[in-house]
Amino acid sequence: MKQSKRLKKAYESVDTAKVYSLEEAIAAVKAGATAKFDETIDIAVRLGVDPRQSDQMIRGAVSLPAGTGKTLTVAVFAKGPKAEEARKAGADIVGDEDLMNDILAGNINFQRLIATPDMMGVVGRLGKVLGPKGLMPNPKLGTVTMDVANAVKAARAGQVQFRVDSVGVVHAGIGKASFDADKLAENVRAFVKTLAGMKPATSSGVYLRQVALTSTQGVGVKVSIPSIVG
Repeated sequence: MKQSKRLKKAYESVDTAKVYSLEEAIAAVKAGATAKFDETIDIAVRLGVDPRQSDQMIRGAVSLPAGTGKTLTVAVFAKGPKAEEARKAGADIVGDEDLMNDILAGNINFQRLIATPDMMGVVGRLGKVLGPKGLMPNPKLGTVTMDVANAVKAARAGQVQFRVDSVGVVHAGIGKASFDADKLAENVRAFVKTLAGMKPATSSGVYLRQVALTSTQGVGVKVSIPSIVG
């Protein structure tokens, strides 16, 4: 496959075999983010887990201190006072059976869905629609909760959800190329710290195995784990 001049130049400026410090890696990734839009900076963390084992299926959410640079559209399943709480907290869409019917009709105009526990009977009917899109509310992610106000605020303030894939890697967007380097470093450290605290008791050997950063159209850069976790 023929590389574009931009991508070829990016590869020439990065040593893909080298393991960079966090600060060096961020500088290299920012320098390589030369697309005509504000590229997302992504992190990939290889974990020493076997995702086939239910107790090693790493999944969760973390609120990044500098946010993500993206504004999510947030929908909430709630009734009565809880619905009003959600609206006051900034939810874009709030409903119950009417929202269910909209979703069944194919109107999925949101990126995060939150529900109060009493609404899960309604939400459960949407599993086949929401599940494949990764939108199903889950208590482990803080999206099934009575504290809908804080859940909405967290979603809008830069909370990211993550889940280990079939080969033991967790991916997430941790900011934009336009972010200051120190803000990206804050987000990386917060993300990796959260993963480190989720090590399963049954996971043996090295848990945090490899970390890499890249931009949407850039080159992957390996990052020294000690430079992240200290």
